Amino acid sequence: MPMIKDRALPVLTVVAMIIAVWYAGAALLNLKFEYDQAERIGKEMSFTEALPKTMAQERPVLPAPHQVAVEIWQTTVEKKVTSKRSLIYHAWITLSATLLGFVFGTVLGILLAVGIIHSRVLDKSLMPWIITSQTIPILAIAPMIIVVLNSIGITGLVPKAIISTYLSFFPVAVGMVKGLGSPDAINMDLMRTFNASRSQIFWKLRWPTAVPYLFTSMKIAIAASLVGAIVGELPTGAVAGLGARLLAGSYYGQTVQIWSALIVAAILAGSLVAIVGLVGSWLNRRMGLREA
Repeated sequence: MPMIKDRALPVLTVVAMIIAVWYAGAALLNLKFEYDQAERIGKEMSFTEALPKTMAQERPVLPAPHQVAVEIWQTTVEKKVTSKRSLIYHAWITLSATLLGFVFGTVLGILLAVGIIHSRVLDKSLMPWIITSQTIPILAIAPMIIVVLNSIGITGLVPKAIISTYLSFFPVAVGMVKGLGSPDAINMDLMRTFNASRSQIFWKLRWPTAVPYLFTSMKIAIAASLVGAIVGELPTGAVAGLGARLLAGSYYGQTVQIWSALIVAAILAGSLVAIVGLVGSWLNRRMGLREA
């Protein structure tokens, strides 16, 4: 219990500070609207009169935390999961593309890393291109991917998953290159002394050593994959998914809806990262390995 308390206290302190700053920001950004409204009707409004109103505006510049919390409650608990106004429904649509892209990205990253670690040619020729690929803004490349895939009849989940793959393969590839190349020289020499084949060296030495690096990079990849799925929904004018909620909120000036979708996306990302981390920790303990 003391250990849990020691860990929770700093987190709760930071959360409390964020909420306090958020409330202050909402008050400052929304005050102008209240003063303008009072001026139109020829009424003078004091700060103490305007302040409560800034926390209850229908379309605030920055919604207050309690407004976002109420919106999340209404669109999760009080709505059927199958309702198109349910954030759970939209989160599931985005999560489906996220997980598919994450799987594609993880497999692609591992395959690239295996090729790079076993071939000096690939290391010199492919690795710079992998790094360069991440300098291209995803907002620029996402519409091109959507258009190209739509032109050959590929629509729905797959285009969003490919955008997620584009973002998620990079941390896995880089992490696995580091992990597969991490065995000590003395262990490599020992394996060669035993006349081990390349496949035996890989499965008995390189792979077990790389597992902690894999799960560390996968935690980054799953969060990047979620970002890719949301970005993939934006240029398509999607009607379902967290990206669609962001689009609808921006079209109609529903800032509370925008922020509720953002908070749910953040919670979803944190949950996915935590799940990957727990699986990684469990597997590392089973294998008797320490985490990278």
